[in-house]
Amino acid sequence: MHSPTTRRIFLGQLGATLVASRSVLAATTRANDKLNLGVVGVSGRGGDNLKGVSGENIVALCDVDAHNLENAAMLFPQAMTYGDFRKLLERDDLDGVVVSTPDHTHAVAVIAALRAGLHVYCEKPLARTVSEVRAMTNLARQKDQVTQLGTQIHSGDNYRRVVELVQRGAIGTVKEVHVWVASSYGGMELPKESPPVPEFLDYDLWLGPVPFRPYSPEFVPFKWRYWWAFGGGSLADFGCHFMDLPFWALDLSHPDKIEPLDGPPVHPESTPPWLIVRYSFPARESQPPVALTWHHGGRKPGFLAKELADQWASGVYFIGSKGDLLSDYSRHVLLPEDRFVDFPRPEPFIPNSIGHHLEWIEACKGRGRTTCPFSYSGPLSETALLGNVAFRAGQTLEWDAKALKASNCPAAEPFIQHRYREGWSL
Repeated sequence: MHSPTTRRIFLGQLGATLVASRSVLAATTRANDKLNLGVVGVSGRGGDNLKGVSGENIVALCDVDAHNLENAAMLFPQAMTYGDFRKLLERDDLDGVVVSTPDHTHAVAVIAALRAGLHVYCEKPLARTVSEVRAMTNLARQKDQVTQLGTQIHSGDNYRRVVELVQRGAIGTVKEVHVWVASSYGGMELPKESPPVPEFLDYDLWLGPVPFRPYSPEFVPFKWRYWWAFGGGSLADFGCHFMDLPFWALDLSHPDKIEPLDGPPVHPESTPPWLIVRYSFPARESQPPVALTWHHGGRKPGFLAKELADQWASGVYFIGSKGDLLSDYSRHVLLPEDRFVDFPRPEPFIPNSIGHHLEWIEACKGRGRTTCPFSYSGPLSETALLGNVAFRAGQTLEWDAKALKASNCPAAEPFIQHRYREGWSL
């Protein structure tokens, strides 16, 4: 990291003080019932997550952007700062780590944290590739650490009330769901110019495991989601939020078929600004198979009445044998409305959340459990990413979740597996 000399001296002195007093810190943590946390990525979503866990002992901050790091350090002057998360994870006084980097560095940071015996809160989606997600999910299960995916909408009251309605049979049997979001990322050509890397940015560390490519402000800091090398566009970004609701309400897990229905021509570098993909989920015990269709970039289901289409920029639409249900993050409605005027809503049976970050914190302390552990959010993340895989492969995938393969489509393999540059591995 590039920083003024005086700041390096100050941080060096602070670091020496903290390292020398690790035993004191650990004792203080036990006495005050607070966790010692490291936060990797401290701006944007990272800043929000840092705020969410700020009631604990923030002892370590990490960011490849010196400006971001300095701003966070002003709020937590007791924390030691790092440019490289691997150095942060060498500490022996940590209880947990919050990872809020771009998607392409989630897996390397989380895997290392789990191997170090740390609890992990990670932003969504769980990783950039399906194989990385599976590795993270499996290791979390083996290590038995407390994990939570950053799908904070899951902890809101609205999703709970929707799940209760669906699971109590308010709209009957559900065999079809449509999800749409207004978001549109991608559709870009690779930049032709590469200006100098800003002195405050460690671009090589920002790339992490991704094969080198020249720096561009079209990648860092805001548009990385537009590129396959770093993210997965709108589907990877919002799929875990909006598909979370049908996953929860209908007890979904791995799909067995993923069909790309419509989209722009596949670009080798940039994500699609719009896309329509259908997922098929097998029957679960007494519940029938489910077809879930994803739309983004302004595309919406053709059956949607204009009034609803105008009022709901994004939504999740359950089609049931007795009626329909439409929801977004904060509101929902039973349809047709006149049929449900006098409908007696079920008594709430899902307890309200204490807060998404607080769930993780309390679970780390042995009090309660998280609602989006990797065991749940792993299959959710894989599903979102598989829509992109099918689109890029250009055909319907017959998905063998156990083998982590599209049994009918060898062409999909490069989009499923991660491949790292020399010096990086899981």
